[in-house]
Amino acid sequence: MPSTRPKVIHTSLAKVPTGIQGLDEVTGGGVPKGRVTLVCGGAGCGKSLLAMEFLVHGAVRYGEPGVCMDFEETEEKLASNVASLGFDLRALARRKKLLVDHVSIERNQIAETGEYNLEGLFIRLAHAVKTIKAKRVVLDSIEALFSGLADTAMLRAELRRLFRWLEDRKLTAIVTGEAGPAR
Repeated sequence: MPSTRPKVIHTSLAKVPTGIQGLDEVTGGGVPKGRVTLVCGGAGCGKSLLAMEFLVHGAVRYGEPGVCMDFEETEEKLASNVASLGFDLRALARRKKLLVDHVSIERNQIAETGEYNLEGLFIRLAHAVKTIKAKRVVLDSIEALFSGLADTAMLRAELRRLFRWLEDRKLTAIVTGEAGPAR
């Protein structure tokens, strides 16, 4: 009697190693190349440190410069935080291996105007990527970027547009976000 089970076809997905011990093994080689990976968790769980390790290891071990757009921490605070891991962000920036940009998002400006447009971010990010020929990008954190946007349909549309923008440029990205409520 013939089998009624569908045949499973395994395809290979190109990966980019994170350089984080254990993570690359668990993920079968790292994060998907040229795609966006969303890293979610509670406050203080290490999302930002994981994302920065992805960038630093990419620049140092794999010859892939990276851009970090941080919507919460200043460059100084971020550099201080990752120094505990033995990373010197300023030295990597001087060597054009890493570019860290703190982007201040004023929630009240969005609420007052009622407008939300990512074009300014795209221009800023494109300039940063071009400046160091980045292959990796970190956006930390998505809540801060979209904090003034109450319309969930618009939020989803803008997130899709942002992810598509990154993927169209074949950038491997990690985006951090807070974990939502359990359902």
